[in-house]
Amino acid sequence: MLVLRPLLSALLICLMPTGAWASAVAEDGCVSPTGMDLVGHPAGWLCLLIFFASYAAVFAEEYTHMKKSKPVMLGASLIWVVVAFVAPAHGVGHESLRSAVLHGLEEYASLLLFLLSAMTYIAALLNRGVFDVLKDRLIRAGLGYRGLFWATGVLAFFLSPIADNLTTALVLGAVVVVAGVASPHFVAIACVNVVNAANAGGAFSPFGDITTLMVWQAGRVDFLEFFVLFFPSLACFLVPATIMQFWVPRGRPDVPSMPAQMRRGARAIIVLGLLTISMAVGFEQALGLPPFVGMMAGLSLLMIATYIITHGDGRPLGDRRRGGMFDVFDLVAESEWDTLFFFFGVIFSVGGLAYIGYLEVASEAIYGTLGFSWGNIVLGLVSAAVDNIPVMFAVLSMNPPLDHFQWLLITLATGVGGSLVSIGSAAGVALMGVARGRYGFMTHLRWTPVLLLGYAAAMTTHFLVNGP
Repeated sequence: MLVLRPLLSALLICLMPTGAWASAVAEDGCVSPTGMDLVGHPAGWLCLLIFFASYAAVFAEEYTHMKKSKPVMLGASLIWVVVAFVAPAHGVGHESLRSAVLHGLEEYASLLLFLLSAMTYIAALLNRGVFDVLKDRLIRAGLGYRGLFWATGVLAFFLSPIADNLTTALVLGAVVVVAGVASPHFVAIACVNVVNAANAGGAFSPFGDITTLMVWQAGRVDFLEFFVLFFPSLACFLVPATIMQFWVPRGRPDVPSMPAQMRRGARAIIVLGLLTISMAVGFEQALGLPPFVGMMAGLSLLMIATYIITHGDGRPLGDRRRGGMFDVFDLVAESEWDTLFFFFGVIFSVGGLAYIGYLEVASEAIYGTLGFSWGNIVLGLVSAAVDNIPVMFAVLSMNPPLDHFQWLLITLATGVGGSLVSIGSAAGVALMGVARGRYGFMTHLRWTPVLLLGYAAAMTTHFLVNGP
């Protein structure tokens, strides 16, 4: 499966119609979408080969242990270098080419700054022990295995819209592993539930998943409009969980727990985090500013807060260190830079292939043949094998004439489609590392038919509740 994913990803890119990347270039007075038709040109084939090779290296990470950002960043750069070499022969000057590249940089920079701020806040909450307290209270609650199954699932569903699905899966996956130390079967089935719940919860919030964030920042769906996906997302979580609960082992875990406490400044950082989210939304809704402006303003408040927490109590430096001295720049350094640079590679690789015509090779194959509704549903299923980030960016790049209902549908489909297999979402990949030996690809695959029922329930509920 790991070998097939890069092939499927590249195939998807080839089958998608042209989009906003090329269109935006045309609007800026640069080359039109047809001005750089390299689909049958040796340079175009070379770019496609580079894309195949870079993605193959990404999904060989399990064996090579080389971080996924490295080959994709190199591949993106090489694709644009090849394009630049052949551009003069197609009447494309340096200014036009530069405008196309800078269009991609605008997309990436706004995403980078937003995520950098969000990740720093999550790192600060981890540093202050907020999530440790959550784990401790769950473990000490005295719940049986079935109670923990539901508690971790419900918390994953409602926490991921705020903390994102990856962080949520890591925190609650740790609870599952500790509580299920004597029951590997419980760990396996509870991890499947946590992954599905985290992805479902993340689908109805711009902060819950990278794909929803991309759709929001692209202006396809307003912030409050995402919440109409609550009931479809809830159906996606409840249907599989209701079925799986009958296979949860009986009994009660007997796990000693070390009481955890939040460290100094934790509550202030929680308040600042909520204020930052409010600023990102408020600046965008009321002032028309990109969401990352509010997030960066919030990051500056976090920087000031960490200074006050560390230096404002009047104690000697040594005592402050024992009390939990920390610096926001250390938190920034701990951000998931591999993921952030991986996004760079995805955005510029897909953008390069779009610029030379590969996103219009078979435009009728998806939306032209299947129609918008079935096309979006199928793309959601494809995202389980390919990863939802390149799928969503490809859809945004081709900019099909989707109405509001259809943009919500593709957002929902790619958001929850990754739950069908463990490697289909960041949450599943993360939990395979946390619960190594007890939760893995084949373990998750056993429940794919049940998860498919949840996916179908989500799509059906969306049509019933939000349909035109």
